[in-house]
This record gives sequence, C-alpha cells and structure tokens, in this order.
Amino acid sequence: MTTLAKVTHPHIVKEPEYCGGKAALANTRVRVMNVVFLHKRGKTEAEILETYPDLNRAQVYAALAYYYDHKDEIETELREADEFVQQVASRYAPHLLAK
Repeated sequence: MTTLAKVTHPHIVKEPEYCGGKAALANTRVRVMNVVFLHKRGKTEAEILETYPDLNRAQVYAALAYYYDHKDEIETELREADEFVQQVASRYAPHLLAK
C-alpha cells in the first residue's frame, strides 16, 4: 500500500487569527487570493512584485502553487469577494452619484 506524501506550501499560512483564516503569505498579510487576482488579470510576476514590493519571487510562486493545488478554495474566495464588492456598489453608488 502506497502512502501519499503530505504536500506543504512554504511561505503559506492558514490560521484562524491570521488574515481571517484565508490562505496568506507568511509575515506579509497578503492573501493568496490577492496574488491570484492579479495573475488572472494577466499581470506578470514583475507587475505583481511592483504591486506588492515587500514580496519576493518565491512568495509569488508559492501563492500560485497553492492556488493550483487548492483551486476550488481560492476561486470561492474570489467569487465571494466579487459578490461583496457588487453588494457594496449597488448599495452605496446611488448615494455617491447623487452628491
């Protein structure tokens, strides 16, 4: 019987009291979904590092590796964030436009 090795993701933490329990890069408070958001919009590694200058290449690639190993989890986070933005925009945009 073969035992599968446990996959770990260096640089990634996922703890209830850190970034709301979302997967994040250790000691940065940058969530994996933030890096993935930029990546999915066609941003290059250099552009992601420009947006988050405190990150290094290894951290960017660790976030992307985590994403590809946990795609459903991160896609759900992205979808929930987008829904929240849409709710806020629909609630407050009319008031802001009226001013």
